[in-house]
Amino acid sequence: MNDVLALLDSQDPSLAPAEPEDRAVGLAGSLRVIAAMEVYWRSITVAQHALWFLGKTRGKKVLGILYAGESPSAAAIDGSESDTIVAGRALNLRLCPTTYANALALHAALPFTKPRTLGLRTSAGCGDRLGLATPGHVRAIRKTAIAPIFTQQSIREMERTDRTPEDVVNDATWGVLQEGWRDGYGADADHLKSRADIDVCVAAGFTFYTFDPREHVDNDAHTAGLPVLREKVAALPWDRLGDTEAAMRARYGRTFAIEEGLTLAFDQETLLRAAAKYGWALAHVAELYRYLAETMGEAPFEVEVSVDETDTTTSPEEHFFIASELKRLGLEWVSLAPRYVGRFEKGVDYIGDLDAFDQAVAKHAAIARRCGPYKLSIHSGSDKFSIYPIVARHTAGLAHLKTAGTSYLEALRAIATIDPWLFRDILDFAFERYETDKATYHVSADPSLAPHSSSLADGELTSVLDNFHARQMLHVTFGSVLTTRDGDGRFVFRDRFFAALESDEEAYYRVLETHFDRHLAPFTT
Repeated sequence: MNDVLALLDSQDPSLAPAEPEDRAVGLAGSLRVIAAMEVYWRSITVAQHALWFLGKTRGKKVLGILYAGESPSAAAIDGSESDTIVAGRALNLRLCPTTYANALALHAALPFTKPRTLGLRTSAGCGDRLGLATPGHVRAIRKTAIAPIFTQQSIREMERTDRTPEDVVNDATWGVLQEGWRDGYGADADHLKSRADIDVCVAAGFTFYTFDPREHVDNDAHTAGLPVLREKVAALPWDRLGDTEAAMRARYGRTFAIEEGLTLAFDQETLLRAAAKYGWALAHVAELYRYLAETMGEAPFEVEVSVDETDTTTSPEEHFFIASELKRLGLEWVSLAPRYVGRFEKGVDYIGDLDAFDQAVAKHAAIARRCGPYKLSIHSGSDKFSIYPIVARHTAGLAHLKTAGTSYLEALRAIATIDPWLFRDILDFAFERYETDKATYHVSADPSLAPHSSSLADGELTSVLDNFHARQMLHVTFGSVLTTRDGDGRFVFRDRFFAALESDEEAYYRVLETHFDRHLAPFTT
């Protein structure tokens, strides 16, 4: 117990360096006795003459704060306080639930737990549909110099999992504390489409905002003939764009030197196609950006622009047009996701010609350097192992990898070993739900080529996650698995799902760490 007192006797109120593992493990043992709960040793933090730690008791995670005398920072966090004697000294022990309100108070007390902006560093978005994955993500990120976004979820995913923006911020906050991650992380409000989306995410504390104007992209313009393109361009919202067609034609009436070996030229058809295809989307994004800037006030924020979830690819000329027009409209952004060649289906590797992708990404990366610099963003980036080296090579660090559903799939991998019968039930359910749930996703799984649970021994269940067709089926049915109720209003799977993962947290963290090591390694060499 003297080790605990020695830390509390520190005269420096600032954040103390993290304790070495052997010492932290010993401290966790002492705190286990004092607080009567298991303590996550990496969470132990000394700051403001108090010892902060995260523990678990009766299946619930609890914030513990141990201090002598008074502590305004501790008092700001809702909880129950008691007196305790440690090695003959009277101390205060405050035990606090891991609520969103307490997460906000923790952000003030321990600023490393609060999301922040990340700038142009190579980054990775680690989506977490369950709210349990951050510790596994941290363990993989810790081996790299990559800037992480641990708080990431789209509005669509939140709706499908019955989560709120506050839930997403809250869960990542406590995961960051649990693992003692002090090197900063972002919070991505993904695929925002409206002012209402912005409002709820700003209120929750996000720092990174991804605008998704897919509904305003005119995919028909991709193949339309010149007469139709002229009509479409004439009908663009020129007042909202602060522009005229004549002025636009004049701006692009020359050749643009991007980098050595790459020049772009806009003939009439190329320019009109780019404008017709993306003009309405640019107006929409500009309005969302201005609203976000007004809403955020003096608070720092970052923006990503995404046109990836569209039916047609973004040519180098169209990418240059988008970036040039965003700059003219006064926007600042850190990353942009064009629609690349090939297929970026959910949960599986890239489908397409790797040589064609290589050539296209080289041009997109050059444009990002010329028009920014900003990062090229890879959406639906989970499990695209064949393209990571290509992206890393051409972007030279200006890359953002965005993952989401793969962490849910790795949860299923863990469940296959923890509770095989639950995994079998979920797999059977995926066959029932796939045709309905795939509607809003780019997938091509054929259920007839996926294994049924009845054909597998327990030891073969994890192999299901390596089957293309089963993997996509399980990927897109996540919302139904997490929210479906029976006739009595009880969750069919959700409670069993979380109970299984919480019964063996380390099993989930291990598979996540291994899986994300594969994702991140190409971007670290």
